[in-house]
This record gives sequence, C-alpha cells and structure tokens, in this order.
Amino acid sequence: MPYCCGRALDLSTPVIMGILNITPDSFFDGGNYLTQETQLKQVEKMLEEGASIIDLGAVSTRPGAQEVSQTDELDLLLPVVKNLRQHFPDSIISIDTFRPVVARAVVEQGADIINDIYGGRFEQGMLEVVSMLKVPYILMHMKGDPITMQVKPEYSDVMAEITYFFEQQLAKCRNQGITQVLLDPGFGFGKSVAHNFTILSHLTSLRSLGAPLVVGLSRKSMINKVLQTKPTTALNGTTVLNTIALIKGADILRVHDVKEAMEAIRLVNMLHAS
Repeated sequence: MPYCCGRALDLSTPVIMGILNITPDSFFDGGNYLTQETQLKQVEKMLEEGASIIDLGAVSTRPGAQEVSQTDELDLLLPVVKNLRQHFPDSIISIDTFRPVVARAVVEQGADIINDIYGGRFEQGMLEVVSMLKVPYILMHMKGDPITMQVKPEYSDVMAEITYFFEQQLAKCRNQGITQVLLDPGFGFGKSVAHNFTILSHLTSLRSLGAPLVVGLSRKSMINKVLQTKPTTALNGTTVLNTIALIKGADILRVHDVKEAMEAIRLVNMLHAS
C-alpha cells in the first residue's frame, strides 16, 4: 500500500484518479478549468463522485502539443496546488510533470505524488529528487516524445519492450531508494491502435513486476479510431475499456469521468466477489 505524505492510499480495491487539466489545449477538456472557480468546482465534483486522487497537469501531452517552459509550468501549477490543498486538505494530489525542479516545488507546496510521462528520462535528476522527497512515483512508458510519438511508432514486441523498460527503470528507482513506484504502460504514448489493444489484452502480465498498475484510457484515440467517435462522444467506449482494464488487473484508473469509472469498479468488484 503506497502512502502519500501521511495520507494513506489504499489499493486493496481499484481507485480513481480524476484528471484536472489546467491547460488551454488538452485533447478533450483543454480550456475548461483555467479559473479558480472552475478548478475548485471540478475537483469538488470528482471527489464527491469517488475519486481518491486528483491528477493535476499544466502541460498538454497530446500528440503534437506545443512545449511549455519550466517557468510557465511552475507559474500555472503552484497557485493551483496551494489552492487545492487549502480547500481540500485531506485529498491526495498527483502532479503530472517530468521536470525535477517542478516536482520538488509542487511537493513543497503540498502535492503528494509525481506522475512522470517520461519515466525519469526527460532530465537527469528526477529520480534523485523523487527519492529525496519520499513521495510515490508513477513511472510511465512512452516511445519518443509528445511531439513525435505518434509518427509511425514501431515495436518488434510491444509487451517485451515495455516490460524491459519497466525492469530497467525500476532497478534505477531501487538504487535511488524509491520504494513507492506505480507503473503506467502509457496507452496512446508512442503506440498504434494495435499496440494499445495488445497492451490491454496482456495487461495482467505487467503485474509480475510487483508494482501497482495505473491505466489511462479516458476518451483516447484508440477508442475513437475503432468506434469512429470523437473525444467528446467517447464516454461509452472509455467505460468499456476501463472495465476490461479492471478485469485485467488495473489498480488505478486515470479518467475524466469519475462517476462512470466508479460504477465500473463497483460492478467488477461484485464480479470478483461472486
């Protein structure tokens, strides 16, 4: 059971990580939560619907997204972290960042978890900072970077490559004394539709690595390209894939829509209890 700065995160049953993007250009809800009022209202809604974690991001990582400077990222994040901590003192706050300086600053402001899409590869020093901060670390797999990752991604064996990457990065984490590591296979981050469904089909195999699994499928193109939907109409497809992920062993669902994901958890829990 990972613990977050004194606030326990119980993963004996799957939990929800609710997404709060404070960016103007995220692929689904960009621009919706740019004010203090809209941010607080959305976080309150997600917590009331059952979210255990709020994942806050100030850098869009959609394919082809423009880069955001470290200074701009800090300027966006720090006041929001402070505000959320003041209004929701018992909540668990995760920060979606890949920069060590940002990670240190947001934890000092009250954040609990670092969620790193680069898995420690963007800048030297991220793992050292996480070790010093003694917070849980979500280590994600991504091939390439957000600008180029969806330009014909290729793998000889997608599961073997992801597993090897996790093994290597977990060893580095252990060497740094980081014990609270969660793994995210990175659906849509340098993967084709076929790669994504292969990962989902074989998700259970990643449990052998001994770390909780974080799954982010919410409204992504792997749904839209199969169903001919758009992010705005992909809620049903998201719920279907979230349900499959839960059956395959997901511990945390990272979602835009908390209520529907919680319903999936309750139903799958009933299935497992039968």
